[in-house]
Amino acid sequence: MLASLGRLRGHPRRHPHPHLGGQRRFAALATAVAAVLAAVLPVSAAEAGSRQQGWTGTWATAQHASYDPGTSEVTVRIPVRVSAAGTSVRIRLTNAFTDQPVTIGHATVGRRASGSSVAGPRDLTFAGKGEVMIPAGGQAASDGLRIPVAARSDLVVSLYFPGRLGHVSQHWMGLQTVYWTPDGGGDHAGDAGGDAFTTTDSAFPFLTGVDVRGGPARGAVVALGDSITDGAASTSDADRRWPDYLAARLSGCTTPAGVLNEGISGNRITAGTDGNPSAPERLERDVLSQPGARTVILFEGVNDLSWGGATGDQVIDGMREIVRRAHARGLRVIGATVVPYRGWGDYWTEAKEADRQKVNAFVRDGGVFDGHADFDKAVRDPDDPTRYAAAFDSGDHLHPNDTGMKAFADAVDLAGLGAARDCPSARVRLTPYHPGLPAGRPTEISATVTNTGTRTVTRVTTALRLPDGWTAEAEGKTGVASLAPGASSTAVWRVTPSADAAWGPHAIGVDSSFRQSGRTRHDADSVSADVTPVPSAVRPPYRTFSTADDAQYAQNGDRFAIWAGGRDLAGWKDEKATVHVPDAVPASGSLTARLVGQTGSGPSAKAGIALANDLTAPEKGGYAVLTMSRSYGVEFMTDSDGDGKLDTWAGGGSSYHPAWLRLTRDGTACTAYASADGTTWQRIGTATVPSTAGGGLDAGMVASAVNLDHPGQITTAVFDAFSATGRTTAGGTTTGGTRNG
Repeated sequence: MLASLGRLRGHPRRHPHPHLGGQRRFAALATAVAAVLAAVLPVSAAEAGSRQQGWTGTWATAQHASYDPGTSEVTVRIPVRVSAAGTSVRIRLTNAFTDQPVTIGHATVGRRASGSSVAGPRDLTFAGKGEVMIPAGGQAASDGLRIPVAARSDLVVSLYFPGRLGHVSQHWMGLQTVYWTPDGGGDHAGDAGGDAFTTTDSAFPFLTGVDVRGGPARGAVVALGDSITDGAASTSDADRRWPDYLAARLSGCTTPAGVLNEGISGNRITAGTDGNPSAPERLERDVLSQPGARTVILFEGVNDLSWGGATGDQVIDGMREIVRRAHARGLRVIGATVVPYRGWGDYWTEAKEADRQKVNAFVRDGGVFDGHADFDKAVRDPDDPTRYAAAFDSGDHLHPNDTGMKAFADAVDLAGLGAARDCPSARVRLTPYHPGLPAGRPTEISATVTNTGTRTVTRVTTALRLPDGWTAEAEGKTGVASLAPGASSTAVWRVTPSADAAWGPHAIGVDSSFRQSGRTRHDADSVSADVTPVPSAVRPPYRTFSTADDAQYAQNGDRFAIWAGGRDLAGWKDEKATVHVPDAVPASGSLTARLVGQTGSGPSAKAGIALANDLTAPEKGGYAVLTMSRSYGVEFMTDSDGDGKLDTWAGGGSSYHPAWLRLTRDGTACTAYASADGTTWQRIGTATVPSTAGGGLDAGMVASAVNLDHPGQITTAVFDAFSATGRTTAGGTTTGGTRNG
């Protein structure tokens, strides 16, 4: 019996409640962190400037917790997206949150090739040596290495740990695949290839910063925040946190600035937790001592007000302290308004909303900050300002989606940062959100250019960037002669994906050029648009059959779509649509497919895989079904007495997509498995299906809307990675092999 499949989705090193608190390890150390750091970090902005010798932060993360991996002789490979360019690079490491020293036996840096591969890794030294021991609570910076680094490029830092690796100081929500060798894997820091890195994580261990020198940047902007700044709910491995989007904007300035992300999930202004110091407690380490720091954007307060028990006045007092200390060190401070959160759990109340409004009024008009970024205004619903607008909501009603992250970055006045000069005045943005682009059919896409500067820009043009084979027809002009300050111009196209475009996300881009102060400047934007299936025929050896209303099908390479009605897929009513292969699984074999997603139906709708003597006539027996639904999670249903009715059940737990589903057959025994990643499988159950024929069973993908309470409702299910062991068929393989569609 499946207790819960939800746990398959997370990495075991992650905290189960990322927004509500840090990892609770080494409680005794947490109170001493500030004192330890004070001993190893610079104590004044002037000293920091002299000691940094022209270094500017180009990437950073806030270390805040630790764990014990229980491994020895391992190498970790950490990809990072830098913000500012330079001709030399160095890394900074910290051991702040452990109670024992750590030795780095070999460290390298290089440009990322792909995945865990590096284009020419270069050795790093520490005070001229290839090895460094960092004491508990200490830090280390490598010597500078002359290597050209482009803005917005990917570097890879590799660290080898000789001997046993004890407790690891880390930033756990990296939203980036980090690669490890297995236990005992040895030193692979100098490898160009990534074959040795066979395990992955998403936490950043020990690495706290990457700095550059010799580039155009003359300072850095530090984003001090909580899980929203940390990137929660943004796309992993895509660098779509709001500081990433801000870095992209700043990279267009003649004198750009680095952007350093110092967000920690669950962080607060008014109090800290074990392994998660409050914003004032970590201000010295994470902001004031950052190389080249010129400006800090303070985006905190929602945790204090929603679940932290703080009043608006307490949050304001904490903000005042942060501003006072930053000003004393010569930094500008931009305040970001607290975003709406009504609908996020049961945390919102009218009294807390009043406190949020009080804090936001202080940020906007309190006269304490050097400027403000109105993140609240950028994403709130105009019809209900206590909530996110749907276009920006990730679905949990607190964290923004990628489009919302971009809206935050757009709300920052680049000129007000004081850390960059001669930035583009105009900005172009594509349609913020679109539910899908049907393959081979036109859909309207728009791009808007806005003059965010104080002077008129001229000769404004826009042009789309589309995947190969796509077409676009402009509906009117795609440029204007001039744009006054604050004015906007929108161009509209009818975009048609190619008929054979792969279903799923595709990048659509727009480029804009304009004249500003006698120079031609450029801006660009891109969005991820989902190509959706359009009904079409499936190819042999696949066949279709339906006992449900309104069934339609499509095939695109190895992907399949099923549209289906149907009152239920259960013992009392078997109404479904199938795409299947006859006689595909012999007496000892298996069926596997990935349910990519399911849309357009109620929470009880089911989609999955099935085996049967005859999927066009389930009453012939040998019938087993494995499905996923939002209401019931994974369901394994079988016919135990040969009448074709699904009368046994196992399963339950959480629903998730994509979902890997597998049915194996050993004579009359059928076993069901499910997986979130296709690697780690959970056994759902085993059942005897006594009427199973001695020959091959039909194997297929199935869907049912389960619309008994919602007549006429249709579900759409998309599958790929279909494989079955079976006899030779047209386009298939021999018995015992695997056939992919």
